[in-house]
Amino acid sequence: MRFLFALLLLLAPLGAHAQGAHHGHGAAAAGDSASTRAYKQANDKMHRDMSIRFSGDADRDFVAGMIAHHQGAIDMAKVVLQHGKDAEIRKLAHEIIAAQEKEIAQMKEWQAKRR
Repeated sequence: MRFLFALLLLLAPLGAHAQGAHHGHGAAAAGDSASTRAYKQANDKMHRDMSIRFSGDADRDFVAGMIAHHQGAIDMAKVVLQHGKDAEIRKLAHEIIAAQEKEIAQMKEWQAKRR
């Protein structure tokens, strides 16, 4: 539960931005900071990768979409590690990376067993 709360805290600022930017799919604006450009790039990649071909199997579709979603969280956490300054958020980003990588490995293992 702590992890989900932490992830929501990390993603909340992006959600508000994504609503406005989704129409333009996060296109970089001239005045964007380096971190904003990196977040937009990570967000666009995550949304592209989450655009899976649905199989009709709820388990397979969940795993396929969640791998991309988790990778997006990792990519966003890496942006804050590169550009962020707050020690608490940097620690949270490290924790998110570790947790998401572990879960991606678990989901890929599950996929491999079912191919």
